[in-house]
Amino acid sequence: MSAKVVGVVGPSGVGKDTVMEAMVAVRPDVVLARRVITRAAGAGGEKSIGATEAEFDALVAEDAFALWWAAHGLRYGVPKSALVTPGANVVLVNLSRGVLDQARAAFEDFAVLSLTAGTDTLAARLAARGRETATEIAARLKRAENMRPVGEDVLEVANDGPLSDTVARALAALQAENV
Repeated sequence: MSAKVVGVVGPSGVGKDTVMEAMVAVRPDVVLARRVITRAAGAGGEKSIGATEAEFDALVAEDAFALWWAAHGLRYGVPKSALVTPGANVVLVNLSRGVLDQARAAFEDFAVLSLTAGTDTLAARLAARGRETATEIAARLKRAENMRPVGEDVLEVANDGPLSDTVARALAALQAENV
C-alpha cells in the first residue's frame, strides 16, 4: 500500500510549514516531502531543496518530479523520491492552491488539508515575518479571502489558536479519512 499524499494549502502566514512540522513530530507514520524550489535552500523559511533554473530544468528532463509548477516567479517541484518513505501512511506536501487539480490527477490517493486563519491572525503573522510592506500584506490578505479550495477531498482546519490544537484537529481530520 502506498502512502496517502496530503496537499497542505492555505494563505501566506497561515502556518503551513509550522503545522506540518508539528504533525510529523507527533505521528511517526506522517512524513513531510521537501520541495525543490528555484531559490536558495531555506530562503522562504521552509526547509526546501534549493535549485538553480538549470538544475530544475535538468530534474524536469530526468522526470524526477511527481508534480511541478511555477508561481510567484519561482518554480516548485515535488520529487518522486520524497513520496517513498518506508512506514509512511501520510506524506504531507506544501502545495499552491492553483495546482490542486494537477495534484489530484498526479496522485492516486490524495486529500487537501486547507489551513485557515482569521484576517487579524494572518496580518499579525505576515507583519512579524518582516518580509513584506504593508501594501504587499494587504494584497495577500485580499487574495486569501477568495482562495479557499473546494472539493470532496478538502479537509479544512483553522489555525488561529494554539499549535497543539491545530495539529490535533488536522490529525483527527486525516483519521476520519481513514489514514
